Amino acid sequence: MTFRRYRAVAKKEFLHILRDWRSLFAALAMPLVLLLLFGYALTLDVDRIATYVYDQDGTPESRELVERFRGSRYFDVLAMVGDYQTVERGIDTSRILLGVVIPNDFSSNVLSGKEADVQLLLDGSDSNTASLALGYAEGLMQMYALEVQNRAQNQKGMGHPGPAVDARIRVWYNSELQSKNYIVPGLIAVILMIIAALLTSLTIAREWENGTMEQLLSTPLRPAELLLGKLSAFFVLGLVDTVIAIFVGVVVFEVPLRGNPLFLLAASSIFLFGALCWGILISTVARSQLMAYQMGILSSFLPAFLLSGFVYAIENMPPVIRLLTYIIPARYFVTILKGIFLKGAGPEVLWGPLALLCVYAAVVFFLATKRLRQKVA
Repeated sequence: MTFRRYRAVAKKEFLHILRDWRSLFAALAMPLVLLLLFGYALTLDVDRIATYVYDQDGTPESRELVERFRGSRYFDVLAMVGDYQTVERGIDTSRILLGVVIPNDFSSNVLSGKEADVQLLLDGSDSNTASLALGYAEGLMQMYALEVQNRAQNQKGMGHPGPAVDARIRVWYNSELQSKNYIVPGLIAVILMIIAALLTSLTIAREWENGTMEQLLSTPLRPAELLLGKLSAFFVLGLVDTVIAIFVGVVVFEVPLRGNPLFLLAASSIFLFGALCWGILISTVARSQLMAYQMGILSSFLPAFLLSGFVYAIENMPPVIRLLTYIIPARYFVTILKGIFLKGAGPEVLWGPLALLCVYAAVVFFLATKRLRQKVA
């Protein structure tokens, strides 16, 4: 490999990027736009659940339960209704997710220590949200029922034994359980995969369409020199995008960065190099920019979004799909990002996924170089 030939190709690509200011602006603005769009729009938090309450009892105990729902950040009591039809109509029109029906014997059962029934009507069209809403409502009512029973026993002079188990909960790494702390680091991996694959997937295809690829192949350039020369400019651009994405995640979304920033940049560089090589490999297979763009989207965005564990837990996927995720590099990078951001983990903990990223980058670089060795027939 000759450094002079590599430098000539790298200079050519840098000049091409600088002259095409529209593409340069799009490449720099894309991570910012995607992070803001997905970071604000995509959330796993379930709160402010639209709720109707039908209180048939009308006693101080039932009204206190209603106030518990009003005071909880998980529920938004829109109205107190007087019949079932209003609750059903609210669910049918998607105005509410939850209907709470308190029967007329609620207070008597609670004060006497009997089982007090409260009916919960849920819109199950969104099963995940409905399950979380059901869990929040059941927990709220159980705590309220326990407090009412303890007060009744105290008034009778019986005292209260207290709960058999006193659970002391401590949440590590994301103590406030905010979904943005979980989503934004994964978003960085998805965005870098998309940008890197799309940027480089068009470069060789553009040479084929312009008729300049034959000239490059007829020069003394070696495949590795051509590949690394074309990657250099996009690698620098990708690092700038990485810094922008990390800055937005930490400053705008206030995601804690507990790990070493230098280790984060090093891991990002390895992932970025592999993603850029993948784009070059696509570009050598597809000789038109349209085909290269379509292949880049299908092979970068969809696997990184769906199969990396970014949103959907890999453990809950079918066995065949779980096996498929092992060949998705974004899976390992998402693990590294969450470990660095939330846990403050270093290479002594994350060496496994980091080594697999290195293997991926080396394999894709080898395949792309091998494809470039093929001369024009």
